[in-house]
Amino acid sequence: MAGYRADEDYDYLFKLVLIGDSGVGKSNLLSRFTKNEFNLESKSTIGVEFATRSLHIDGKVIKAQIWDTAGQERYRAITSAYYRGAVGALLVYDVTRRPTFENVLRWLKELRDHTDPNIVVMLIGNKSDLRHLVAVSTEDGRDLAERESLYFMETSALEATNVDKAFSEVLAQIHQIVSRKAVEAGDETATSVPTKGETINIKDEASVWKRYGCCSN
Repeated sequence: MAGYRADEDYDYLFKLVLIGDSGVGKSNLLSRFTKNEFNLESKSTIGVEFATRSLHIDGKVIKAQIWDTAGQERYRAITSAYYRGAVGALLVYDVTRRPTFENVLRWLKELRDHTDPNIVVMLIGNKSDLRHLVAVSTEDGRDLAERESLYFMETSALEATNVDKAFSEVLAQIHQIVSRKAVEAGDETATSVPTKGETINIKDEASVWKRYGCCSN
């Protein structure tokens, strides 16, 4: 909708979190998605940081509020408040640094310890532009995603490859859960739409969908 301008005019607000080791490119994924910017000189984020962007999905305006780990991951000090209310997560590793991939399961455990079990999770292999330095194959990433019932995509914040696609896929899956929940409740009226600023809770939706790896290319 070309004429859409009002940032506060939205149907749903979804909180997403970015997690993963320091230096994997979380902040640049955030800035690429929300501002279409990339900073080669970006330093570790300090303090709480989040940005928003609204998208049109299935005729609804979905506002994503995306939280960045704010450098806390270097001290393993991410608080439960960071995760609270999150309905989607992008778990990021650097395809050129094998240890960041090996730490994915630790991040996934922390995420699952602090969020609803039905949170939509996308495993992201970032820095795919550095093909000559790849230390984690696409197959390794996809296999892990399938074992853990995650979505999977490789991205390049530098080249803007699959960044919009990754965020949009997560938001679309969350919206699908919320929409189906409303249908199952027999309520597609205005009461199924949250008040402005209300964060969606997707509890008790284990049977609604399967989160198997998709969209690796």
